[in-house]
Amino acid sequence: MMTVPSRLHFTKMHGLGNDFMVVNALDKPLDVASLAISELANRYIGIGFDQLLIIQPSKQANFFCRIFNSDGSEAEQCGNGLRCVARFVYDEKIITKPNFTIETLAGIYSLNLQNDNQIRVTMGSPTIVNKLISLDISHHENILGSIISVGNPHVIINTNEIDTDFPESIVPQITSHALFPNGVNIGFMQIINKHHIRLRTFERGAGETFACGSNACAAAVAGKINDWLSDTVQIEFRYGSLFIEWKGKGQPIHMTGPATYVYSGDLDFGHF
Repeated sequence: MMTVPSRLHFTKMHGLGNDFMVVNALDKPLDVASLAISELANRYIGIGFDQLLIIQPSKQANFFCRIFNSDGSEAEQCGNGLRCVARFVYDEKIITKPNFTIETLAGIYSLNLQNDNQIRVTMGSPTIVNKLISLDISHHENILGSIISVGNPHVIINTNEIDTDFPESIVPQITSHALFPNGVNIGFMQIINKHHIRLRTFERGAGETFACGSNACAAAVAGKINDWLSDTVQIEFRYGSLFIEWKGKGQPIHMTGPATYVYSGDLDFGHF
């Protein structure tokens, strides 16, 4: 029977400011249901993170990663998290080859660690639910969004107001919209040119985060299908950029970006 240990070793990592608590559960199964995830995620009384990443064995890939948002809900996949898991297992010499696979609830992803400290993830082919649809937000006229699935659901809104309070003013209405009964990740993108956008992200179960890999992929797809963007796009966040490549319908998305180690520690569960 799985139990929560009295102490648990963890590593804090981030992908462009989107931060994670990473736990290696390859050899010691962990009773996730017994973890006080929302308290661990709290930045005042816990470790503080957007998502918890638990690395487990996989029968189909090199590793399986379970992903939990800061509110304790489980996510299907996380692009920034995949890069951090890749960096972790390679730096810890759990795997020594630069090419390997990670399984999530959304499927299996191929990763490649490049010589320039960048990590390339093949994210699979997106599902385009709606190319461009009116979201019918009260007190706001003609808010249009592209609804894209990249293993998890996203709505992308093209706006020049990402630095105003406009995004926060409509996020509650979007997250409770009838179109998204299971919630949705929201991206507000500002197009600089056909190869460069800025992106502000609100993640389902975590709130606003400094970056989101899967939201970056969805934004690139939304831009491509609406003829706003080219095949290769720089997605600029507050603490750096991701580079997304997508050739079009039926083709996989490729995401390239960094993953950064912050610190490691041992957690005393007597405090949670």
